[in-house]
Amino acid sequence: MNADPVNSGGPVENAMTVLAVDDDEIFLEELSDVLASSGYEVVTITDPRKAVDAALEARPAVILMDMKMPGKSGLEIAHEMRYRPALAHVPIIAMSGFLKESNLPFMETCGIKKCLKKPFNPLDIIWEIEEVLKKE
Repeated sequence: MNADPVNSGGPVENAMTVLAVDDDEIFLEELSDVLASSGYEVVTITDPRKAVDAALEARPAVILMDMKMPGKSGLEIAHEMRYRPALAHVPIIAMSGFLKESNLPFMETCGIKKCLKKPFNPLDIIWEIEEVLKKE
């Protein structure tokens, strides 16, 4: 985790905190820079097996999740988060270089609100975060 936990003692999520989960450290650094320059507090995780615990600790307003990671897929993590009361309402934006149409219904069931195909324009991710947060 690249940032200190936010609101670790309370049940309320931080309205400006984004949790980004991706096994690509360089991508996460660049994504963090873009998000930080737009005013977001960013918590990053490169080990998908630690994503649920990191989300419980950070209480993010939104989660950015890579779909294809070693050890645990983004779909598996999103599905697990839906069964955690503290995370069930947190919107997830999927990020994937390989988007399968057949996965879209399952993605929605897991709480994934949007899916961005990599590579994407940095402004697209900001716009998607703002759109998802408006609806919540």
